[in-house]
Amino acid sequence: MPAAATLESRAPRALSDYRYYNLLVHAFVVVLIISNLVAPKITKLGPLTLSGAQLLFPVTYIFGDIFTEVYGYAGSRRAIWVGFFASALLAVTGMIVVALPPAPGWEGQQAFETVFNFVPRLVVASLIAYWAGEFANSFVLSRMKLWTGGRFLWMRTIGSTVVGQAVDTVIVIVLVFGGTLPVEMLLKLMGSGYFSKVLYEALATPLTYVVVGALKRGEGVDVFDTGADYNPFRSDT
Repeated sequence: MPAAATLESRAPRALSDYRYYNLLVHAFVVVLIISNLVAPKITKLGPLTLSGAQLLFPVTYIFGDIFTEVYGYAGSRRAIWVGFFASALLAVTGMIVVALPPAPGWEGQQAFETVFNFVPRLVVASLIAYWAGEFANSFVLSRMKLWTGGRFLWMRTIGSTVVGQAVDTVIVIVLVFGGTLPVEMLLKLMGSGYFSKVLYEALATPLTYVVVGALKRGEGVDVFDTGADYNPFRSDT
């Protein structure tokens, strides 16, 4: 097992050269899609009112931290776009299938609509919030890694989540409920969702350390984004 000092710290290799990158992207997309499917369930946990998505969606930010920390901003950028298009495909397909007439005698239409009848406004808001929040998270973590010289991973993962989840939460609440709810209610929704997501990330920090350490050793790299192009629309190899 190579020591940390022997890991590459130069610019990242081609993403296709890494052993575990594609597997992690697949897992990331699965988590993202599942969080979309379980979102209609609303639950009450103590003082918090949460949707089912909040059990899994914060995990996507942990994935984002892992992608950026191990593979650099370019690795996170590709994963974000794959997740974006997968979520869009799920939403569009769901709306089309719900609109198709049910077969005579089939009684599952109402239940099917509950899960798959994605409201266009909610779809657009969720996709914009996801895109902006994930890229904000990745950018902050990447820059903080350069500023700290790769130290204080806990501070970088939590710090990037504080920014990324703030962007995500504010955008989705404003776009979905803006103009339909009082400002006080909007702020409560933002606060409840934001607090739970950041707390989730903080509690997951020990697991993030283990996964990041194992992946860096397994891949033999520790990427620093020196001179990185942070354009979210750039195509990566």
